[in-house]
Order: sequence, then structure tokens, then C-alpha cells
Amino acid sequence: MRQSILPVLTVVLIILGIWYLAAAWMNSTWTLQQAERAEQTLSTVEVLQDTMQQDRPKLPAPHQVAVELWETTAEKKITSKRSLVYHGWITLSATLLGFAIGTGLGVLLAVGIVHNRAMDMSVMPWAIASQTIPILAIAPMIIVVLNSVGVTGLLPKAIISAYLSFFPVVVGMVKGLRSPAPMQLDLMRTYSASQSQVFWNLRLPASVPFLFTSLKVGIAASLVGAIVGELPTGAVAGLGARLLAGSYYGQTIQIWSALIAAAVLAASLVGIVSLLERLTLHKMGMRT
Repeated sequence: MRQSILPVLTVVLIILGIWYLAAAWMNSTWTLQQAERAEQTLSTVEVLQDTMQQDRPKLPAPHQVAVELWETTAEKKITSKRSLVYHGWITLSATLLGFAIGTGLGVLLAVGIVHNRAMDMSVMPWAIASQTIPILAIAPMIIVVLNSVGVTGLLPKAIISAYLSFFPVVVGMVKGLRSPAPMQLDLMRTYSASQSQVFWNLRLPASVPFLFTSLKVGIAASLVGAIVGELPTGAVAGLGARLLAGSYYGQTIQIWSALIAAAVLAASLVGIVSLLERLTLHKMGMRT
């Protein structure tokens, strides 16, 4: 356990050190300009102290972000619109709905691609081509089109999440469903197994490790999609809304706290999928 924790702590400390140095360097310009206007001479220590406590720094120091996170989570009611927990839940709702839609669509497409050559030749290239379109370009289009037909709220953001999450599932499931060796397929044929029996007893179990690998990628992409979906709508709730509000009013500490909250949320979701993977594979008798 200690051997695995020590490298992680070392990397974290290095990142924090670089972060503090970058904050001091980027924020010192403002400090020196203010001192020059006031015709004051500041020592190096005074400059460093000021760079670590500016209200609107170019790059907030780690402790400033930590204080903001504490104040907007532990010290705020969950129902408060200043609570990151409240905004995180709004984004999480769209993420989970979009992830469910994307996963279901991805699995269905993968099954069709594996069992139908026409779908393999037609659908797969389009699925690949769809991922070349920048999400920032397509998200406003989806929002506008759905708003024009009266669809608002959670669903437009979920569709954008599904757009980002379905592709890893398609690729992973296609790879997994095709993973059985030719000898295993030949053995099933000698048993006169039907196509559905081959699918349920051989292809699907073999695809489970591939599916969970793609789900870990997909759920992180789904969170990104939910946040991006909040940006063109002028949303007032959600982590994307916190990023927008912070950028409008120059609240860089708020921006960074929302980014850290999004990263923690993504890591938690990936961790949950990893736990489900271990439990599922253990129950199936596979090594994890």
C-alpha cells in the first residue's frame, strides 16, 4: 500500500510546487504595477505574500482554491445556488442520463455492426466521422434545434453527453464481441449453437472486460459533454454555469474551484465504474 501511495504523493507535491511557482510568477505583474503606481518599493517576501492572496489573480494559488471549495461545499446548504454540491448535482443528472443513452445506443450499434455486414460497412464509418466534429460547434446546434421543438431542460444536455459517450462504447463492444478466438466459434458450431446462443454464451461474456474499459472512458466524456452543454444555453445552474459566471466577472478562483470539482466528480464516476468492473469480473470468475 505504501509503495503505491508514495509515488502518487510525490507527483501531487511536484504539481503543487509548480502551481505555487506559476501563481507567484503570473500574479507578480499586478502586484508590481500597483506598487509602482503607489510609488512603493516592495521586498521579495511582500511581493510573494501579495501574489498568494489577490482577490482576482490570474492564477489562484492552491490554498485559495481549497478555501473556495470548502466554503462552497461544507459551509453552504446543498440547496443553495452558491453550493458546488448543488451545481454538481445538476451536471451529474445530465451526465448520468446522457451516459445511459450513449451506452444503450453504443451497445445496440455494436451488436448490429458485429452481426450485420451492411451495418459494419455503413454505420461504423459514420460513427467514426461523427467524432471529428468539434463538440463546441455541434452543441449550440443541438440546443437550438431542440429548443425550437419545445425540448428544454435536462434532455438537450444529456443528448450532448450521449454524443460524446456512445463512441467509446461502440468501439469497445465491437472489439469485445469479436474477441472470441476462431477455435471457440468453431466449437460452438460443432454444438449446433444458434447465433443467439453464440452471442449470449460466448460473445457477450467475452466482451465484458472491453465494455467496462470503454465505460470508464465514456462516463468521463459524458461529464465533459454535460458541462459543454451548459455553456451555450446561458444556464444558471451546473458546473458549466459556474465556469461561465466566473469568466464573466473575472472570478478566477471560482473558475478553478469548479474545474477541480469537475475533476473530482469525474474521478469518482470512473472509480465507481472500476468498482463495478471488479465485482462483475470477480463474479464471472475472471481475473481483475
